[in-house]
Amino acid sequence: MSRLQASFEALKAVNKTALIPFITAGDPHPSVTVNLMHDMVQAGASVLELGIPFSDPMAEGPVIQLACERALKHNVSLADVLEMVKEFRSKDTNTPIVLMGYTNPVEVMGYEKFATTAASAGVDGLILVDLPPEEGAELISALKVNKIDMIFLLAPTSTDERIQLICDQASGFVYYVSLKGVTGSANLDVESVVSKVNQIRSHTSIPVGVGFGIRDAESAAQVAAVADAVVVGSAIVNRVAENADNPDEISKQVCALLSSMREAMDK
Repeated sequence: MSRLQASFEALKAVNKTALIPFITAGDPHPSVTVNLMHDMVQAGASVLELGIPFSDPMAEGPVIQLACERALKHNVSLADVLEMVKEFRSKDTNTPIVLMGYTNPVEVMGYEKFATTAASAGVDGLILVDLPPEEGAELISALKVNKIDMIFLLAPTSTDERIQLICDQASGFVYYVSLKGVTGSANLDVESVVSKVNQIRSHTSIPVGVGFGIRDAESAAQVAAVADAVVVGSAIVNRVAENADNPDEISKQVCALLSSMREAMDK
């Protein structure tokens, strides 16, 4: 059983929803990332989503774009990100790690090399925003051999036909992007999330995670009531940015937010 599957099943057994925080690897400095990952687990994170810095992150709003820029100032590469995962795994062999990014760095490394190196480092899942399933056969095959889940995105505009296509290819969980737009934009419409999650569930039995627009404990709890996972990105990366010159404060602020979310989700 994969770490992702084990995590979701363990949470379901106690009627809890996964909390998945996102940070960009190497933001604001490479030395911060691994310690922050451990701290987020202590604060209640079920799964960690680690962003691969990229020069043209088209799905991101200003908050995560700037996070990529801060990491890239330190020349953080995909290879560096995998080394961070490996370092994290030396102390934590249980918490699932999902990498999130764009196809270009993975393609440059080579699908086979990426899959074997990522598996060796301890990566459990991969989200590539700009790789639709129609173009992903080679990578999906390499990931399957190495027991890494390929996690695809669904949108508010996804049709039943599209949802079925995605769900047939996805593993680990399906990621529902709850807003039309980039990360960090607009406010959450919980009623529409409920409707779409139910629609997605009619096509698949794998867990459904919801991200985009979750800013605080209240919105996390609202989504937790209907989803299998709550994904939080810009709200966390904002706190990293606000305390970029003070790594200790980064952890305090991020963990305070996560703890409040975890507490609200568990009520």
